[in-house]
Amino acid sequence: MDDNIKIRPAQCDYLSFVTHPIHLSFDICDSTASMAEKKIAMHFEQTPDEMEKPHLQQQDPDADEEFSYAEQRKIIHKVDRRLLIIVGLMQAVSFLGRANMSNAAVAGMTTALELEVGTRYSTTLLVFFAPYIVFQFPATIAIRKIGPRKFLSTIVLLWGIVMICFGFVHSWVSLIPLRMLLGALEAGSFPGMYYLISCWYSRFDLYKRVSVFYLIGVLGSALSGVLALGFSKMQGLGGYSGWRWIFIMEGLLTCLIGVAGYIFMVNFPSQSHKVSGFLKERESAYIVRRLNRDRGDADDTDSETFNWRAFFSLSAMQAYAVGFFLPVLLNKKMKFSQAAAQGLSSPPYVAAMILMYAEGWASDKIRLRSPMIYLNCMASITGLCLMEWGLSAGVQYFGAILTCAGCSANIPSIMVFQANNIRGQWKRAFCSASLIGLGGTGGIVGSLVFRSQDAPTYLPGIYACLTANGLIAVVITVVLVYFTARNRQAERGLAIIEGLPGFRYVL
Repeated sequence: MDDNIKIRPAQCDYLSFVTHPIHLSFDICDSTASMAEKKIAMHFEQTPDEMEKPHLQQQDPDADEEFSYAEQRKIIHKVDRRLLIIVGLMQAVSFLGRANMSNAAVAGMTTALELEVGTRYSTTLLVFFAPYIVFQFPATIAIRKIGPRKFLSTIVLLWGIVMICFGFVHSWVSLIPLRMLLGALEAGSFPGMYYLISCWYSRFDLYKRVSVFYLIGVLGSALSGVLALGFSKMQGLGGYSGWRWIFIMEGLLTCLIGVAGYIFMVNFPSQSHKVSGFLKERESAYIVRRLNRDRGDADDTDSETFNWRAFFSLSAMQAYAVGFFLPVLLNKKMKFSQAAAQGLSSPPYVAAMILMYAEGWASDKIRLRSPMIYLNCMASITGLCLMEWGLSAGVQYFGAILTCAGCSANIPSIMVFQANNIRGQWKRAFCSASLIGLGGTGGIVGSLVFRSQDAPTYLPGIYACLTANGLIAVVITVVLVYFTARNRQAERGLAIIEGLPGFRYVL
């Protein structure tokens, strides 16, 4: 080795031994040292654990010279409070807007607008998804160009206004353009928020955060029945029916969240210090360093080649089907009263919130993703069987809880599984859009599988959801086999995954 690389002795030049963990610290004193020599020096800076386990990341994202570990966690928790709460609330009003169709249907909209004729109700649900899918990619480009704060808060405010308009329609046909406009506006919401979150956290901090984000979002579905029941009691106020007040009041609530989003929303990590009262510039720089230590893409621009790797989120089909039809199933299939059906539509989402947070915590601890996906599929399959073949309304309702929990919890599981196994900012943005856009195709199926003519058993819908769970298990197994094979190739030096030596797929 050339004399340009020097081992420093005590103080100014030193060879230090640190007991936890024990490692050798080499310093490159001369800037003329070659890259090859620098790589050799970097090799000796690895801990024994890192050298024994080459499949692990070369650097710990929590290793930082400027901030202590406690200070680092304080910065991360500051991001948690500012980012997750506001995007979670935005997602909550999004889910609220999707669930209010079924709530309004039970509260009298079906009769008032004659939606029970043929496939009118399913059609009004279905038209949402064409613009929702088409505008996913343009919206993803927009959030990169315009910035999350302006873009997300604006579309939430606008779709709140559209929701208010639902309360003033007098024909089922008028619902169609409103639903299409709603789909176009919401196209950038879920992928944009998910992409923003994935830009802020290292890979094994991500599942818990996505779970919290989605948990707050599911709160909108959980409260939809209770809110709808309360707003429907405004029957006759101002000469409007109760179902109209559901749309009007929930639309106003959505507008308020949109305004709050403009005040509290944050931008991408490198720009976060420009938001008043949030991170200081050195804290923002720490977040960027942390992400680069973990996956090396915090500073990426659009120079990378886009790789079309995404999952068909079949779980979305079940989630949409449950969201669109749960109160209807409780009312028509399980014979609960209208008021009971509204109220009982909330507990299944509470169970989903508990399950997804527990899975997020456990999965980040064990650093595995696929076991949670299998677990959720099993819960959904068990719940669907109980819903269809349970001998009492109580057993069927327990099945609805399992189904709702399993399919809802599987969405953040699949999202994080994808996010952990890609690198690059534009790739992350477009994969987020493609995953959620393809999940939108599940929404198309979900809006059609529980047909009014199949009441009260709704057997075709049950079979469709069972098939979706089986396909999820098959797809995830195929992906795991591929990822495992690629990891083994990388460990033997036969492949470089995602363009980064040391990067390994998370299983």
